Amino acid sequence: MSDPQAAWDQMAVVGRIARAHGNRGQVIVDVETDFPDLRFRPGAELFVRRRGTVDVLTLATVRFQRDRPVVGFAGVGDMNAAEALAGLELRVPVGWLAPLPERSFYHHDLVGCQVEKGSGERVGTVTAVEGTTAGSRLVVEGARGEILIPLADAICTTIDPKSKRIVVEPPEGLLELNEK
Repeated sequence: MSDPQAAWDQMAVVGRIARAHGNRGQVIVDVETDFPDLRFRPGAELFVRRRGTVDVLTLATVRFQRDRPVVGFAGVGDMNAAEALAGLELRVPVGWLAPLPERSFYHHDLVGCQVEKGSGERVGTVTAVEGTTAGSRLVVEGARGEILIPLADAICTTIDPKSKRIVVEPPEGLLELNEK
């Protein structure tokens, strides 16, 4: 990657370092990818931003504990160095992501999409996607606050990330019920 600093905002988040684990420089990662076995493997490179600088970290060791990777990075050899990484996002260039099946989307593809009802009435803008493939929901910033909309085919009838548009046909009362 020629200029990781400039590309940071276009990279996809694949995890977040939760905390140090043990005294040998390992960390526990909260996964934000549906493909943890592919993303977290020895030799893989992940990008972090600390103090305004984007750095690449190379995975030296990986094991899974309760579906979360416990990883060791090359050059991070003790608990103090591992603790300094806590809270950092782990990202990769979008071009490194695996292609998805039809009607499947990466979370970053949906953030920023305009949500509207089939009637054309504006609902709001997607600010985040929560959950996993088994049960995701859109977090939408609407005129009266945050709205949670299940990412289900019966509700989200049109999803077009290229044009940043999602059309929903919510059941009666759903939008009002989920406003926070």
